[in-house]
Amino acid sequence: MAGRSQPPYRPRPNFSSSSSRSYHPSQPSRNFQSHHTKNFNSSTPNGTPIQNNASDNKTSSSNWDKVIDEDIDDIQSLVGTCPFMCPVEEREKRERLRDLAVFERLHGNPRQSSPSLAVKKFCRTISVKTLQDSDVRPLSVLEDTLNYLCNLLDSTEHPFEVVHDFIFDRMRSIRQDLSMQNISCSRVVSMYERMVKFHIISQHKLRRCSGSNISSLSYLNMEQLTKALATLFNLYEANRTTAPIFKNEADFFSFYVLLHLDSKTQGTGETLSLWFRRVPSHIMKSTEMNFARKILRYFKLGFFKKFIHTTESEASYLQYCIIEPSINEVSSCIIAKIAPVVRSLAISCVNHGGYKPQPFPLVALSKLLMMKEWDVASFCKDSGLQTSVDEEGNSCLPTKQTTLIHPKGGLHKYYPLESERFERFSVEL
Repeated sequence: MAGRSQPPYRPRPNFSSSSSRSYHPSQPSRNFQSHHTKNFNSSTPNGTPIQNNASDNKTSSSNWDKVIDEDIDDIQSLVGTCPFMCPVEEREKRERLRDLAVFERLHGNPRQSSPSLAVKKFCRTISVKTLQDSDVRPLSVLEDTLNYLCNLLDSTEHPFEVVHDFIFDRMRSIRQDLSMQNISCSRVVSMYERMVKFHIISQHKLRRCSGSNISSLSYLNMEQLTKALATLFNLYEANRTTAPIFKNEADFFSFYVLLHLDSKTQGTGETLSLWFRRVPSHIMKSTEMNFARKILRYFKLGFFKKFIHTTESEASYLQYCIIEPSINEVSSCIIAKIAPVVRSLAISCVNHGGYKPQPFPLVALSKLLMMKEWDVASFCKDSGLQTSVDEEGNSCLPTKQTTLIHPKGGLHKYYPLESERFERFSVEL
């Protein structure tokens, strides 16, 4: 089968080789469960865990993905033969149990589906004894399944959180089938790139959703984003002999750097400076990586104007999707000091920085922050500041106010950059 020319490589990092070029310098300890049960998943980039500071009552997928040594050879020799997006046995069982997602129901019937609608669900535990080749989809079917799922991303028939939840689960199942068959060819690289893009765009769209479960969906989505990136980095390395440079490789390395803007996804093991030393030189010299490092530097140093305007003029759409929360939300500063959000810092400077206690025009502030004027007024209100109207009817921000606040956990509303450039962007998975 294609992609089986490199048997030492394992997309599941617990089984990966310890090459000096590997982005997993140390492997996590193996956890033992029952003798015939395995869970599969990838680890965090470079062996450096990305920590999410969510509440303890959220279920972490890392608790599901534990691996044992028994019967590894059985998994390695597995070659999927299922010709459908969902194995027939699973589809029929879920029809009986009325366990069909809204996208899988034939004519809306919760008890009936079809091979063109049903998609294999992610399974947290897999029994080696009962696993059949017919339960696993080969690479060509997995590619077709991924195409089908990506086409659902822009569906407007259901709320986005419903769309996301379905695609999220079924993509995990795709990764699971790839991992069980140990396929690592360049076609798999392309698939992982598309799945990483999905998680980035989903995170962007979930911020605009409301509901009691959005926080949990965002948490788990970010977790799977880092896991998918980890495996993608290893796939790049595994294919160096056949494809020394991948077309979009620099983009995905820049995504990892930009994820460090968010305090909730800071690496807790290896520093970025050490990580940079192992990044291939052609990646470090790329336009994408130079941009990511520049943005990170502006953010850390509090150069808010350069941060915002450089983002607007140079960021790709996917890079902007990652950067967006850092424009509004609280970020950690060096030596455990809390730095205000970029825009809040700008508002604070305007509020406290003037020599004369004269109001600052919102139209000028909107140009500085690259926001619509009414968004600036709303943003000021969310920050505890009052706006006023001058004699000519122009909205202004009075300076020297003492009511400036930085809400715990950041602002709950996202204010997009006013950018015709971003509005023209369209991303295809």
